Amino acid sequence: MHREICPVRMILLALAFCLPVVTVGCAEHRHYRAYDPYYHDYHEWNDTEITYYHQWAIETHRDPNRDFRHLDRDDQQRYWEWRHNHEHDHDHDRR
Repeated sequence: MHREICPVRMILLALAFCLPVVTVGCAEHRHYRAYDPYYHDYHEWNDTEITYYHQWAIETHRDPNRDFRHLDRDDQQRYWEWRHNHEHDHDHDRR
């Protein structure tokens, strides 16, 4: 006996296969605000901040692929000091 596939089931099956691809792609572009406790301000962690972070990591011989949030406090403080010495007002979010 041959069973006919219901169109609703086919759509749900297609969505089940597509959903992981869509959600993984979105995860790469998550931006957040990082608080700088040493200068008491916020930085939007976006492509601009990531560029600064990578520059700092390379200049200080650290892994540029390591997530900033996983650095120890001393390295985070070193980054914020370096960052404020290389700052441009147009890409900084002071609140």
